[in-house]
Amino acid sequence: MEKIDSHQHFWRYSPERHDWIDDEMKEIRRHFLPADIEPLLKANGFTGCVAVQADQTMEETMFLIDLARQHRFICGVVGWVDLMRPNLEDELDILQEYDLLKGVRHILQSEPDDALMLKPAFKRGISILAGYNLTYDILVFPRHLKYVDEFVSMFPDQPFVIDHLAKPYIKSGDIQGWKKDMEIISKFPNLMCKISGMVTEADWKNWKQKDFTPFLDVALESFGAGRLMFGSDWPVCLVAAEYPEVVDITANYLKALSGAEQSAIFGGNAKAFYKLI
Repeated sequence: MEKIDSHQHFWRYSPERHDWIDDEMKEIRRHFLPADIEPLLKANGFTGCVAVQADQTMEETMFLIDLARQHRFICGVVGWVDLMRPNLEDELDILQEYDLLKGVRHILQSEPDDALMLKPAFKRGISILAGYNLTYDILVFPRHLKYVDEFVSMFPDQPFVIDHLAKPYIKSGDIQGWKKDMEIISKFPNLMCKISGMVTEADWKNWKQKDFTPFLDVALESFGAGRLMFGSDWPVCLVAAEYPEVVDITANYLKALSGAEQSAIFGGNAKAFYKLI
C-alpha cells in the first residue's frame, strides 16, 4: 500500500501571520518544516504528503512550492490565490509553470459572510480553475454546508474536496444536522471528503476511538471508500494527538474494509484526485 497524507501544513511561525494559533494551541507556536515531519511519515509507512496553505498570501503559495521542490516527499501543493481578483487568469498563467501546484483553497470558515462562495466574483474564480487542472479544497464548518450544496452544483466539472469532514461537532456528539447535510452534498460525484482534522473537533484531552465512529460511519456511508482520503492535519493535530495516534484512529476504523478500500483511502484516492506523480 502506497500511503499519502493528503493534508499537512508547514510554516515559519509569526505571531502576526498565525494569529489564529491562540493560547490553547500554544504547542504549535513554532516553526514546522519538512525535517520535522519526514521521520514521522516514514515511521508510519507514508511515502508522501500534500502541503496545504495556512496563510492567504501568494508568498505562502510560493513558500510551499519551494519546499516541495526541495523535498521529494511533498508530492503536491494546495496553495492560495485571490479567486475574486479580476485578473486571476494572469496569476494562474504564472503559477501554471509549477507542476507541483495541484489545487487551491480559501479559508471560507473564517469569512464574515457565510455565503461568500456564492458571490459572483468568487464563482467566477472557481469557474476558471478547471481550465488550469486545479482542484479546490472546501474548508467550512457545518453551518456552511447548506451553501456548499448549491455551490458544488454549479461546477460539475470542477474537482472538489471537503476538508476535515466539514468539522463536525465530535466533542458534543451533535451529529444529526451535519449528517443530513453531508448526505445531501455527497450526491455530487466530483466532490470528495478528507478524513482529517477530527481530533481537534473532539475533546482534546479525553477523546477516545469510539468518539469518531459515528462520524466516520456517516462519511463512509455517504461518500464510499472511493471518495474518501486520509489527512493528518499535522501539525495542527498536535494540540490533541500525536501523529501516530491520528493515523491509528482511521486505520483502526478501516480494518473492516477490504485491502483495496483501505489502500484507496490511505493513498490511492489522493493520488488520483491531486494527480500526484
